[in-house]
Amino acid sequence: MILFPNAKINLGLYITGRRPDGYHDLLTAFYPVNWHDILEIVPARGEDTTLTVTGRGVDCPPEKNLVMRAYRALAEVAPLSSVDIYLHKVIPDGAGLGGGSADAAFTILGLNNLFSLGLAADEMARVAARIGADCPFFIYDRPMLATGIGDVFSPCEVSLAGVPVLIVKPDVHVSTREAYVGVTPRDPDVDLAGLLAGPVASWQGRLVNQFEQSVFQAHPEIAGLKSAILGMGAAYASMSGSGSAVFGIFPGADSDKLSREASIRFAGMEFFVSTNRM
Repeated sequence: MILFPNAKINLGLYITGRRPDGYHDLLTAFYPVNWHDILEIVPARGEDTTLTVTGRGVDCPPEKNLVMRAYRALAEVAPLSSVDIYLHKVIPDGAGLGGGSADAAFTILGLNNLFSLGLAADEMARVAARIGADCPFFIYDRPMLATGIGDVFSPCEVSLAGVPVLIVKPDVHVSTREAYVGVTPRDPDVDLAGLLAGPVASWQGRLVNQFEQSVFQAHPEIAGLKSAILGMGAAYASMSGSGSAVFGIFPGADSDKLSREASIRFAGMEFFVSTNRM
């Protein structure tokens, strides 16, 4: 069984409060994009479940990889035989794109199908939540508003179907801890769901990722990247999650032409042009 875990971008990200347990409450919209890893799950040749990772290097031993954590979490609630898992990494890590969480969620989806477990999406989402707050999003894999610590989801009426989205990952790592240090929680000054239901052209300056203020101060090259993307004609640009990837939305643009221009402007950086069907 072969699956293609996809990345996500954040459309707005507001830190609304600090919780007694040390976590933060937030409000954001997750939107799936078609930058994919490749995940294959097959019956095990031996007695044990194994994970082989290729492609981008992952600084994590296999037993601690989110894919293996997902297998173990599902095995606690459903009968699983041993499998061999092959993960080819394409989505950049440490970018705010959710690649690792997507891999974990798609592992649960794949195992559910492979072993005909018959688990509903909400049941798989509860298992995924044990791996990470944003993992359940990838079980649903459609536009969602997220609240709580990013683990409470509701459908979001926003569509970028057919609209090219340029995502650029600079050679900069931003830790989540670092991103939170400079953030002061506050309630958003916009109706996020209402704003997203409107045209993309109305978002810039109103749809905010609160992490940008502190991250841009620490890493001005990321701020420069956002400015460069806006300079290319993006109707909206933002950092995704806590960074360091920045994306721009280009309604009406030709995706091939956009990709060629990006290859020149952002030479030496990883980039991807996503054109979604939803």
